[in-house]
Amino acid sequence: MTMLPQTTPAEAGVTPHSLPTAHDLLPLAHLIERYAPYHGSHPLRLPGVFAVRGNTTSTQMVHGVYRPSVCIVAQGAKRVFLGSEVFDYDERKMLMFSVELPVASEIVRASPSTPFLCVKIEFEAQHIAELSHRVFTYGLPGVRENRGVGVGDATTEIVNAATRLLRLMGDERDAELLAPLVLEEILIRLLRSPLGPRMAQIGQEDTCVQRVAKAVDWVRAHFDQPMTVEALAELVHMSPSAFHGHFKAVTNMSPLQFQKALRLREARRLMLTSNMDVSSAGRQVGYVSASQFIREYGRLFGNAPARDVAFLRQQGGMLTDLN
Repeated sequence: MTMLPQTTPAEAGVTPHSLPTAHDLLPLAHLIERYAPYHGSHPLRLPGVFAVRGNTTSTQMVHGVYRPSVCIVAQGAKRVFLGSEVFDYDERKMLMFSVELPVASEIVRASPSTPFLCVKIEFEAQHIAELSHRVFTYGLPGVRENRGVGVGDATTEIVNAATRLLRLMGDERDAELLAPLVLEEILIRLLRSPLGPRMAQIGQEDTCVQRVAKAVDWVRAHFDQPMTVEALAELVHMSPSAFHGHFKAVTNMSPLQFQKALRLREARRLMLTSNMDVSSAGRQVGYVSASQFIREYGRLFGNAPARDVAFLRQQGGMLTDLN
């Protein structure tokens, strides 16, 4: 595995930053409310950019799968659970995912008059790799840990750039011609922030994050099929023991736990959106034993499948993950 050269923060391009003030956040909040007039995640004109709104605090955990992305909050606060780890983010903290992960979350500060408002920006590994080599001219920085989720300070510069990005969403030609330039500015500023060294690992060959991301992509595409740690380790050219350790470090789950989380979330989606019955949904996602499916479903979601889906329908989508 390629060793990453160690650099000082100045050499790495990490710059000092200031936290956003109410003066910075208010224009962004107004724009998000314009593009997200009701509860939910609303795609904007530039692919991969979303305006997110949550009108109330959560009554229970919400489950979903997050792609590599950053979440910039203009108002309110949210909490994400990944295994035993908890990540809080709000107007002063950004949340970043470096690999695709199944998580649980809850909104912890919001009301109809002051809803949770957030911009979510997804990114591709190749684009991050290209930008990283421009930002880190003295070599890519090393990181102390390879977590798939990170929380870092929001900055005035990133919040203001996000505001300019959303302003461009109001015009089709501006969104097509100018918004990609502002998006690139935001990604570069993220790379130059304290989250940057971790973000830079996303698109680099032979890093632990990149290898785990490749395995995650395989599991995501084949979650309903039998899987062994040995086969996954061979796919990413690692020994089984090393792969298992790195996978758990990045995702906070073992490969089999990761597969189970994807299976159960997909089964829930099938029952909720396709009216599939419990037995059929379990078989569809790879369970041979119906009793095992029901037991593991209840352990994750806190209720038996039929009762859980009935409750979700009563809530009218309010328990669907915003991000």
